[in-house]
Amino acid sequence: MESIKQKLDRTGPQRLLPDFRNLGVVLRVLVLVNLLGLATVLVQHSTMAGLGDALLRMAGGLELPLFVAILILYLLQPWLARLSCWLWRLLLLVIVTGVVVVVTVLGSGEQAAWRAIAWGLAACVVCMAYLDCRSQRFSPALTEARLMALTARIRPHFFFNALNGVLGVIRSDPRRAERTLEELAELFRVLMRDNRNLVPLADEIRLCERYIEVEQLRLGDRLQVAWLLDGCPRDALVPPLMLQPLLENAVYHGVEPASGPAELVVRARKRGGEIWLEVENPMGDDDQRHHVGNRMAMANIRERLMLFFDLDARLEKDVRAGRYRVTIRLPYRSTQR
Repeated sequence: MESIKQKLDRTGPQRLLPDFRNLGVVLRVLVLVNLLGLATVLVQHSTMAGLGDALLRMAGGLELPLFVAILILYLLQPWLARLSCWLWRLLLLVIVTGVVVVVTVLGSGEQAAWRAIAWGLAACVVCMAYLDCRSQRFSPALTEARLMALTARIRPHFFFNALNGVLGVIRSDPRRAERTLEELAELFRVLMRDNRNLVPLADEIRLCERYIEVEQLRLGDRLQVAWLLDGCPRDALVPPLMLQPLLENAVYHGVEPASGPAELVVRARKRGGEIWLEVENPMGDDDQRHHVGNRMAMANIRERLMLFFDLDARLEKDVRAGRYRVTIRLPYRSTQR
């Protein structure tokens, strides 16, 4: 049986290229560059006289090269990401210079080009410094948040109940008891590993299936699960330990209080460039208790989605016809890329 490696990787965060295909990065660049343009105009005009015309001129000369530069970086993102740190930084400056030269020379003439180039390079340096500072600021949080996947771990009472279930069948069904102990060992191994990277959806599904098998030892036919996964590629990359806490909450709040059989539904499908993951369970009469019980898991998953995907991922929850549903939408990233 594979042993658990307790020593975590302590290597420091690398200075990676910002993801110019990420909505959050693009919006931050747009806002920051426009704020720099506004600050430039305000410095040049200490009075209100002519301020409106100066702002319009700045916007007219700024927005086109800004959008062109972002479009080029969007298209070149996969190629730039393979380069070393100093090389992609140099190419960013070259791209910005080239865009400013072309747009400015065509629009305003050669004399205005040098001033625009200087301003564009300064804005590029400021943006890189800001994004790098933000990356360095969140890198410890990102590492900790990945490790804090352990805070969304299986509740201790689950292991207590599972071990009691094993003791209850160890004589009547020793093979089932042995299989359950193997599943528990695998769950422990996953929980204790260094969860710092995205994992294939197939691995996350296998973890959830092991969790359900262990819970069925205790709940029997009361716990029923429908796996609707045909519409989703299994190589999609997702944050580790993302679905299991949702299933655990679904069991705790939807199955355990039920007097009869209760069905959980797990859906996964691909829509355009997004992966949609849903966990649905029956809901009892005490709605407030359900929401309070899910708050910690929801906050943990939402934070990790933000740290992994920024604004490109979202978590939504709703209640329909007495059933509680959590939906996670995240960009499709494949292990083959």
